[in-house]
Amino acid sequence: MERWFEQSIVSTGRLPLFCYFVTLIVAFIATRINVRLIRAKVGWFRNVNVGEMHIHHVVFGVVLMLVGGVSGLIVSSASQPGYAAAACIFGIGSALVLDEFALILHLHDVYWEEEGRTSVDAVFIAVAVTGLLLIGLRPLTWDYGTPVNPAVLIVANLLLAVITLLKGKIWTGMAGLFVPPMLLVGAVRLARPDSPWARWLYAKQSPRKLAKALRREERWRRPVIKAKIAFQEFLSGRHDLPSTRRGRRHT
Repeated sequence: MERWFEQSIVSTGRLPLFCYFVTLIVAFIATRINVRLIRAKVGWFRNVNVGEMHIHHVVFGVVLMLVGGVSGLIVSSASQPGYAAAACIFGIGSALVLDEFALILHLHDVYWEEEGRTSVDAVFIAVAVTGLLLIGLRPLTWDYGTPVNPAVLIVANLLLAVITLLKGKIWTGMAGLFVPPMLLVGAVRLARPDSPWARWLYAKQSPRKLAKALRREERWRRPVIKAKIAFQEFLSGRHDLPSTRRGRRHT
């Protein structure tokens, strides 16, 4: 393991990215444990308040991201360990910010509501993308021996990614940036029924496609979503339960 780490991580200059990856995961899990203990009113775990104002942990995350980002700019050309330390700070800050991504998106506190699952999705996407970068994959590349101009391929990949995302296939679109053939599949296949693509093109112009998309969603997509939500709730807690003291439930 030590030899692999030296050859695959340190020697390739990926130590800072590895540190960011690890701290992002650890900080997210630690944050979720903390807020669940606060919600359950266990022991000394309490919210952070200044007078009557509750301080959300996204505030601390923004500060840490600034500290880590600026520190990385200062030490990036120096030692890799220093850059790795800055990456750790940035990873902790990223976890705190992404854990309240839904609050930023909706501009009000939806942490324990259905919309709050968006935060967990954001963290999962960040972890997945960082993991792909860590194993050496790079976005918007096409290493399949094609004679086409690379700039044309990049534009084509971006267009396919936009179409895939508009069809509601978020994970396929994100993974497809690193594995372009997935974008072809996502762009050609039927859109999800609640996606912008389906609302724009299926609702009035192609009711049969919309009905087919609904059947596929119910038969194939719903079981996958239920499994994903079950795993998310195992890590982060239920997001569809009413909070007894809304807005004052986590640091």
